[in-house]
This record gives sequence, C-alpha cells and structure tokens, in this order.
Amino acid sequence: MPIRPLRRATLVLALTTLCGSAIAQPAATPGWPSKPLRIIVGFPGGSSPDLVARTLAEPLAKALGQPVVVENKVGAGGNIAAHAVSSATDGHTIGVMINGNMTIARILNPKVAYDPLKDLAPISLIGTAPLALAAPAQAPGATAQEFLAAARASGDRWSYGTPGVGTVAHIGMELLKTKANLQPVHVPYPGNPQVINALMAGQIQLALLPPAMAAAQARAGKLRVIGLTSSSRSTLVPEVPSLAEEGVKDFQLEIWNAAAAPRSMPAPVVARLSGLLSEIARSPEVRARLFAQGWQVAGTSAEGLANRIAADTKMLGGVIRSVGITAE
Repeated sequence: MPIRPLRRATLVLALTTLCGSAIAQPAATPGWPSKPLRIIVGFPGGSSPDLVARTLAEPLAKALGQPVVVENKVGAGGNIAAHAVSSATDGHTIGVMINGNMTIARILNPKVAYDPLKDLAPISLIGTAPLALAAPAQAPGATAQEFLAAARASGDRWSYGTPGVGTVAHIGMELLKTKANLQPVHVPYPGNPQVINALMAGQIQLALLPPAMAAAQARAGKLRVIGLTSSSRSTLVPEVPSLAEEGVKDFQLEIWNAAAAPRSMPAPVVARLSGLLSEIARSPEVRARLFAQGWQVAGTSAEGLANRIAADTKMLGGVIRSVGITAE
C-alpha cells in the first residue's frame, strides 16, 4: 500500500525541519567535545560500515582534538546499534548506519525499539552505491535482455539470494520482479559471502550484490554481472551497464551509509559534526579510501541526508507494504 500524500508531506516536513534547525544554529560549540567521541557500528569489524567508520575516525579525531573510538554492537541487521545511538544521552555518541537502520526499520518490524524518523538526527550521507544484479558464471543468455528473458521463462523455478529478510537487496529484488516481470523465489542467507557461494554453486540463479564485490568475482570468472540498479553506469565499475540501459525502466536503487546522532544531541553539535564529516568525506585522501571500499562519496549536509531518508522511506516502504515483507 503506498504512503498517503499527507503522511509523505508530514515526513518530509519533519525531517527538513529537524535538519534545518540544526543548520540554523551557530557553529560554535563551547566546551564540546569534553571527552572522546564514540561511533557505534551495528556490524562486525571488517564489514563495510565498520571500515567507513574507521576511515572517518582518524581525521575526525584530529579535527575535534579528542579521540574517536569505534564500537561494534552487532545484531538485528544493525538495529541494536541504532537503538544504542538513539538512546545515548552523553552528548558524545553517534553512529554510522546503513539505509534500513535510518528508514524502514519500524515499517519492517513495529517492535523495533527505536523510531528512525523520530529518534535519530541526520548528520551526513557519507557514501552511496548501486547494487549489481549477479548470476552464476554459466547463466543462460549472451546479453542482459536474453538473461532476463530466460529468468521470465523460468518463473518460480529460479530463486534469488539475499543477506536477510528486509535487507535492501531483498526489497530491491522484489521491486525488480515487478519492473521486469520476474518470479524467482526468495532464499535468505546470513550474509553476502554465503549468497556468493550459493551463486557460484548454482544453488540460486540471481542476487543483488554490492558492485565492487560482484565485479571482483566476475573478473575472476566466478560470477556474471548482468547490470547495475542505477540510471547510468557507475564510476565504481564502469565496465558494467545499468539495467536501465538494458531496458528495465523506472528501476533505480542504491545502498548507502550515513552518520546519525541521537535526537537529544544539541543542535549546534549536530551542525558542527555535519560540517566536519561532510568535509572529511569529500577530502581527496578519504574520498580515495572510501572509493576503494566500494563507495561513491556523497558527504552531504544534514538536510541532504534528511531528504534522502524521506525519499527512501517512501520508495522502500511502498514495496514492503505492497509485497507484505515483514522482519518480525
């Protein structure tokens, strides 16, 4: 069921008002920080959000004149960490999160302990990336169009893998099914490494994967990349066409990571962190490191992130409701 217009308008207004108030505050934050800043990440060491947080931590520590410590609180697809951030009251805790933690967590599961739209203050959208539609190396069809035709002809005899129910890869594939008239069955796995193994073994026929991960396997001859979920080619993997180029209309999807604070954090502090993190992310050295990790650097303002949250909540939430996806 699509989000009603009044609800969409209220959502955008609330997010824009929140970020606008933060931006309007003076940049000076006397006495802050008075102790180390903590960045909470909801995924294990070496994961993409963890690497992003650690890439930002050192230059942020230099800018603040205080240590910046990355703390991993793993579980529930990052929602345990997001709740820890939302409930922090020390004024020195923020988080690096993925799309779902800041948009659709409550839509997927009303029992989630925090409300991303009410309990988190956007700081900056750090990096974005399209997903890559991947298949086994010996998948049928010489072109993307021929592959998609084979997928349509196979109906529900084909299956697709994701790193879990309610992930962007899951929701994105359900959206692709409607746009390309496909019917593969969902098979959830603990993570993308297991999805890749299942693809290589021919246990599943489709998956949406981070582009750098999929392209590396394709270059090794272990997988085939059909196309990207972007409107055009990406600088991350310029050799891979977009699905839009291959005839899939009105289908655009990105994964992203962002920094957020608890709503209790003073607005001038949020504004200062927003300015610092956006500047750090766009600096040549950090930009290069994030690009190597598979991210197109955004480094937006808090308002820019709020706008992205509103757009993704509308789009992903609409798919969740229409398909009936639940992560309870």
